[in-house]
Amino acid sequence: MFQRFFGRGGGRGLGRGGGRGRMGGTKPGAGPGGYCLCPNCGHKVPHQAGQPCYRVNCPKCGTRMVRE
Repeated sequence: MFQRFFGRGGGRGLGRGGGRGRMGGTKPGAGPGGYCLCPNCGHKVPHQAGQPCYRVNCPKCGTRMVRE
């Protein structure tokens, strides 16, 4: 009778997943530390927590920066 409600086994199932989330979580530089890098002139500035690098303009040439 319990199998009718709870299935056959007590295992964890065959579902997919178990990953680390959207971006994988292992990218170097991800998180509050790291640097923002200018793709145009190569200038680096420390990454500010809560502010994405793509919103920061390079202080040397004005190009939008990317995460290193």
